[in-house]
Amino acid sequence: MPALTDTLHVVPDDTAVAQALHWLADLARREAWPERAGFGLTLSVDEALTNIVSYAFAGARKAQPAVSLAYRRHGADLVVDIRDNGHPYDPTLPIAAALAGSLDESEEGGHGLRLMRHYLKDIRYRREGAENCLTLVASAE
Repeated sequence: MPALTDTLHVVPDDTAVAQALHWLADLARREAWPERAGFGLTLSVDEALTNIVSYAFAGARKAQPAVSLAYRRHGADLVVDIRDNGHPYDPTLPIAAALAGSLDESEEGGHGLRLMRHYLKDIRYRREGAENCLTLVASAE
């Protein structure tokens, strides 16, 4: 049986994250994802897409900004690929911000990747031609 695939194309604007999260919630309901997997993918798509919308298209661009999300189930894995034609950027490289002793001492930024790594089975980045491709993998087990 071939893997079921769903795709969403969004314009990287103020509504992109909400559209993607609605699409993801529909997938989670349809396929009855485990709570942890659904939470991890939702948090991770929110984080990644927020950063793409905020930073990937800064400055002059030759191409029309574009973002697509594709979902597939691969065995026990729930896989979401996020592609954009923004500036090359590998979000898996930065070192996460140091953990603070308390919330009052905590600095903003650098914690999203740590949370993504905590909830996901795998995160992979590659550059294909003029596109960034971020693959998020959560376990359905």
